[in-house]
Amino acid sequence: MSTETAANPVNQARSTVYQLLSSLFAKEIDHKTLHELTSTQAQAFWSQLAAESDFKADVDVLVAEFAKLNNDKALLELAADYCGLFLVGTKHSASPYASLYLTDKPATKGNEPLLFGEQHQQMTQFLKQSQLQVQSEFPEPADHLAVILAYVAHTNTRTNNQQQLQFIRDNLANWLATFVAKVAKVDTGKFYIALAQLTLAWVKSDVEWLESES
Repeated sequence: MSTETAANPVNQARSTVYQLLSSLFAKEIDHKTLHELTSTQAQAFWSQLAAESDFKADVDVLVAEFAKLNNDKALLELAADYCGLFLVGTKHSASPYASLYLTDKPATKGNEPLLFGEQHQQMTQFLKQSQLQVQSEFPEPADHLAVILAYVAHTNTRTNNQQQLQFIRDNLANWLATFVAKVAKVDTGKFYIALAQLTLAWVKSDVEWLESES
């Protein structure tokens, strides 16, 4: 890949957005993360993202929710939302694993899609080829949404547009809308549905941009 692709400010900016979205799906927001998300630099970033009409409504919700996280109780409640949505495998959760949405078999009792299955193995291979691995403190299958978003962030500055487009189509865009619909159905708060919708809008917009550039 050319140095020009890596240094391209558009690709750097795209990588930053994917990395941010990944980090918000990877774990609960703590005081340190909140400080980073509401810093002067972050506020400028959110404003820039909200300048796009496709992202504005969800960014506005996220920024408003950040402002409410001004005490331990509020952070704990959001952490509970995160846990209920993404960590507990029940009908009231929205598991963030590609394999649960890309299986050919309908999920029935006794026939649940397996974690650490085909999509996990596939993502593990992608990571290995790029000399990457899931961090030990993140004991999740490699087809977790946070891992896939982080991998896209990695490829943004290391592969060409056609390769990026192919990966996103094959491993993210083909199940993300179903996941977001699930979050919308079960989320009782505002933060994670806004985050999920923003992620979907961003990926759709990015695919359109990559298609136009390829």
